[in-house]
Amino acid sequence: MDAPLSHYFIYTGHNSYLTGNQLSSNCSDLPIADALRRGVRVVELDLWPRGTDDVCVKHGRTLTKEVKLGKCLDSIKANAFATSKYPVIITLEDHLTPKLQFKVAKMITQTFGEMLYYHDAESCQEFPSPEDLKGKILISTKPPKEYLEANDGKEKDNGEKGKDSDEDVWGKEPEDLISTQSELEKVTSSINDLNQDDEERGSCESDMSCQLLAPEYKRLIAIHAGKPKGGLRMALKVDPNKIRRLSLSEQLLEKAVAAYGADVIRFTQKNFLRIYPKGTRFNSSNYKPQIGWMSGAQMIAFNMQGYGRALWLMEGMFRANGGCGYVKKPDFLMNVGPNGQGFYPKDNSSPKKTLKVKVCMGDGWLLDFKKTHFDSYSPPDFFVRVGIAGAPVDEVMEKTKIEYDTWTPIWNKEFTFPLAVPELALLRVEVHEHDKNEKDDFGGQTCLPVSELRQGIRAVPLFNRKGVKYSSTRLLMRFEFV
Repeated sequence: MDAPLSHYFIYTGHNSYLTGNQLSSNCSDLPIADALRRGVRVVELDLWPRGTDDVCVKHGRTLTKEVKLGKCLDSIKANAFATSKYPVIITLEDHLTPKLQFKVAKMITQTFGEMLYYHDAESCQEFPSPEDLKGKILISTKPPKEYLEANDGKEKDNGEKGKDSDEDVWGKEPEDLISTQSELEKVTSSINDLNQDDEERGSCESDMSCQLLAPEYKRLIAIHAGKPKGGLRMALKVDPNKIRRLSLSEQLLEKAVAAYGADVIRFTQKNFLRIYPKGTRFNSSNYKPQIGWMSGAQMIAFNMQGYGRALWLMEGMFRANGGCGYVKKPDFLMNVGPNGQGFYPKDNSSPKKTLKVKVCMGDGWLLDFKKTHFDSYSPPDFFVRVGIAGAPVDEVMEKTKIEYDTWTPIWNKEFTFPLAVPELALLRVEVHEHDKNEKDDFGGQTCLPVSELRQGIRAVPLFNRKGVKYSSTRLLMRFEFV
């Protein structure tokens, strides 16, 4: 934990104050507290004027119901270090006048006091380490003049629907997310301009207000966010004397990696890259995080109030390193070749390591589920899906046979997974109950970082769809590296 902060993947939330969907749910301090207790280290607050003299937090230009900024700040202070002692970063989307910025600066200073970390990112060649920043709160936002300039020469995220990047060999996300996409699309008829993160849109409401900046507010900004003029290539240019944060949508990241893959990795070796969900994810779904990790992006911002396979992967990644919310990036993402080239996923396809996984048996469902939960008249018919998430060349899904009419299934099935990039590989496990006439029932899941798997026979606890661990349900599995 003693490398510069930019050398780590950081557990990051998106619109951390929302209780549900992105368009009409309530804003509250409770999801912020829940995320921090789960180990999330980056929370996001959207600041809007409330009348002329007050500030609230809400998802702007939607029907979401606001919450007072003070409640959110108090919630962060109370829960920031309950699970992890390592630094918490607050990313702000600022829609305020200088007068209200001064008020926010005073509120933040009074709430956090000595917990605040002040840093001159404008003249800095390296950021301190998570160890150095234990117990500290860092503020990250754009200076308002950069909000004003953000619309110039900016690549547009046009909100194209296409195929969601969270679909893969495992199929579509569970259908019972917070709200269905089709229901929420009906709400959007009266809401425009939602396809971009407010931070990238240009957020000052008044040109005049952007000319000024409360000095107390500017002093709080430890990590400066900003997107220079000149397009994506210029935005990825590394300044040897400055450290900054760049935000890209999930779609723009894919374009950046396709066009400038090595530049993206070089940028993230010193600077911070934050990826956020596309604007059409109204139901608080998430995207596949692997492309961001493969590119060295530190902050893959996720809707923590949602759930589904993408979020299970995120939870799996941050089970590593003791669940502290920081995972050291692999060395290959930090190294630069003699000609300035960096690691690029397509360049690495031969296996470095092979993982053997044996699914022996399972037990505990009878204690965690009602006897008639899976079938009304007979014991369940369980099978297990096992696979790898990570580099495209490593991604695969296998499954056991179905064991019929038993609460204690025995499979004794072994799978072999050759891994080209084991450092970023996650082992995915899902249990389902076979149903001939309807959709298979869900029987538990887990996701584990391959880099921290312990060899031998292990009891592996399973979690429900929302990431809550079952009391008794687990699989007996054997892991072996060859």
